[in-house]
Amino acid sequence: MIRIKRGGWRFVKLIVFSISLLPLGSIVFDAVHHNLGANPIQMLQYRTGDWALRFLLITLALTPLKMLFGMVFQMRYRRMMGLFAFFYASLHLTVYVGLDQSFSWAHIMEDIPKSPYIVVGLSAFLLLIPLALTSTRRMIQRLGRNWQRLHRLIYASALLAVVHFFWLVKADLREPAIYAGVLAFLLGVRVVHACRKVEVRRRKPEYRNQKSEDRILISNT
Repeated sequence: MIRIKRGGWRFVKLIVFSISLLPLGSIVFDAVHHNLGANPIQMLQYRTGDWALRFLLITLALTPLKMLFGMVFQMRYRRMMGLFAFFYASLHLTVYVGLDQSFSWAHIMEDIPKSPYIVVGLSAFLLLIPLALTSTRRMIQRLGRNWQRLHRLIYASALLAVVHFFWLVKADLREPAIYAGVLAFLLGVRVVHACRKVEVRRRKPEYRNQKSEDRILISNT
């Protein structure tokens, strides 16, 4: 088990935060030096969208690490990773609305029927908004158990993001297929873990006694 003093965790958090900004720095560097290819706006959309999906998967990977290997230190950064997913998704949407469509809502409304993947991508983004807004400690305390229920929306958002990617590329499906495989694995780990918890609970004597009492009450009514 990794043991770091309290002040050390703050330093590690700063490192993780800085590393998470590296993709943005790389994008800005390439934009300033005109290294985004023949279609820079499209490249900006691809790269910001890629990193939004990657941070979603990173966020979803932290809990399986705990389930599979008993690692817990990474759970300190789950909210940060989720917020970075929202950050890069916001950049992705901003590039589309601001640079690609020049904030022309009429053009955007015309584009949507021709490109239904936009609806899927927008749905994935909208699901992230309540998660980002409720990521503070105060909101976690205020919502209680409902906070965990609300934040399960990240599963639907990640699934929609993968579908959005599949629908977008159309031809070369290798990269979205990799993301889909990773997502399926991460969700599969959760399903298996949940099934094992239910099985363990069923084997507990108090659970069996409760079930027996319930049957007696039902038979007497």
